[in-house]
Amino acid sequence: MLQSNAILASLSDSDVAALRLHLKATHLTQKTVLHEVGETIKAVYFPIDAVISLVVTLATGETTEAAMVGKDGAVGIASALDGKVALSRAIVQLSGDAMVCDPAAFKGTALQSEKLISRVMRHEQTLFAQAQQSTACMANHEVEARLCRWLLRARDLSGSDHLPFTQEFLAEMLGVRRTSVTTVAHTLQQAGMLSYTAGKIQILDVEGLRESACECYETIKEQYAQLLGPSAASGT
Repeated sequence: MLQSNAILASLSDSDVAALRLHLKATHLTQKTVLHEVGETIKAVYFPIDAVISLVVTLATGETTEAAMVGKDGAVGIASALDGKVALSRAIVQLSGDAMVCDPAAFKGTALQSEKLISRVMRHEQTLFAQAQQSTACMANHEVEARLCRWLLRARDLSGSDHLPFTQEFLAEMLGVRRTSVTTVAHTLQQAGMLSYTAGKIQILDVEGLRESACECYETIKEQYAQLLGPSAASGT
């Protein structure tokens, strides 16, 4: 199972041996909040097939996704750099399995390994780059292109063409009104790219979605490849 997460798969045998006693398998249920903004990080999550969204929430209640994390990375890994306070809400976007580790244990192991602490730092760079790209995407790209990009990344990280998302959830993640998602989903369905019924999306035309997605989809993949390697970029 450790080889299914890009971060854990990249560790040396000695690092794996040091962490193994502290890693526990867990199942994450959709919509579970792992931590809120300002809370102390109490666990480091290494998704296997679960997908987690890092979300920014405004005082008025509006939410927008800043980054998406799956088997390409980890959530709470900044605790190894003394980043003990959560800067965003972490919510399970897609149910699935993950390995979980106590932050103190992970930090202790990371500080003993130059390779691991370097990996942690590069991972945090990728999250920052993804958040930056999301900001530019929101300001400059149409909802249709953004939704296509978002669905493609969720597909990459989950490894499935079947995505159980309601229109309300998609609207929250994209920071738009539900009516905008309804209109775009209908357009994509009419074009044969996906089918959408009762909160269940099936992607039918991956290449069509790629052609319709904004440049941010490929940009984020390239950033992951540069900083974490090809396996993280592909989500494998």
